[in-house]
Amino acid sequence: MTKNKDLIRIFGLFFLFFSFFSTVYLRQFIGLNFFLFLIIVCIFTDMGGYIFGKTFKGPKLTKISPKKTYSGVIGSFLMALLFGLIYIKYLGKKSRILLETDPIFIVLLILIISLTSQMGDLIISYFKRKAKLKDTGKILPGHGGILDRIDGIIFVMPIIYLCVLPILINKLDLIK
Repeated sequence: MTKNKDLIRIFGLFFLFFSFFSTVYLRQFIGLNFFLFLIIVCIFTDMGGYIFGKTFKGPKLTKISPKKTYSGVIGSFLMALLFGLIYIKYLGKKSRILLETDPIFIVLLILIISLTSQMGDLIISYFKRKAKLKDTGKILPGHGGILDRIDGIIFVMPIIYLCVLPILINKLDLIK
């Protein structure tokens, strides 16, 4: 997608490597329940944007991704909140981070995850437009490719690893 721009390509590879490292670290050392919570919030952010955007339409968000609407952004936040909180209530009972953290912080965490996921989606859309690509692969044609299914997750994992995890570790005294 970068068309021989070596510096951007190197940064992109570094970022993907760091995203992979963050994902593995969060899964291995923080736990499956918190990891699944992150994935659930990202998935429902994506679904909320699609469902609300298609249903309510409205003004377009940006030229970078012409199908994105303000109603889709609101739907992304609402679905992420709803299903993030449902996950915590019914399935996240083994995660110390999810259970022992202030509920207001959890709501803010879900909103941060959702915002980061949406920004990741827009950033990947920007690079796709710049490279004049509709899809990033042929496995899911018309859906933007596989990358479009995970673009939010690629950005969420390093942000949680760098910004949120240190706060949670310190607050809950997870490392002794």
